[in-house]
Amino acid sequence: MFGLALASAVLTLHAAPAPPSKREAAIFQQKIDKLKERQPKRRTVITENELAAYFLFAAAKDLPAGLVEPSITVLGPDRLSGRVVADLDAVRKASPPRSLLDPKNLLIGRVPLSATAVFTGKDGMGKFVLESAKLGNLPLPKLLLDEIASYYTRSESRPNGYTTEDPWPLPVGIREVRITPGQAVIIQ
Repeated sequence: MFGLALASAVLTLHAAPAPPSKREAAIFQQKIDKLKERQPKRRTVITENELAAYFLFAAAKDLPAGLVEPSITVLGPDRLSGRVVADLDAVRKASPPRSLLDPKNLLIGRVPLSATAVFTGKDGMGKFVLESAKLGNLPLPKLLLDEIASYYTRSESRPNGYTTEDPWPLPVGIREVRITPGQAVIIQ
């Protein structure tokens, strides 16, 4: 009897976590709202499931046209894997072809984009070091990924945007981010 109870406990500990919920997405948003208050020396813990819930239920409004189904997974300390599906029909619709010979006419269907990187967040700066990227099952050259990243991160103060390995200022007074399996600790 004791052996069966112990086996059940071990199986429970190693069972997959519950799928992300809308409640966890709301908790994530509450934590982000608190971070925006910029209280020095605040430590905020965000669970991997809260982050996953945000991507599943709320991130669509923050993504460029044509990017859907975002997800992120913590692979190890400061090591992340991200995935998004590029809906090429939506991209073409958002930026229509200008002629019959425009290459945008070839954009059809949906293609998964994925990347693995190491993230560091310290001294108020964030930085990704790309390990790999794929478009579907094909390797995505860093040069092309840098071009995409710089396009989507352009601003008035940074007209060329950021490449995948450029450090950037962490928002809302965040000084440090520590990522471990299951959680991230944000320090303001």
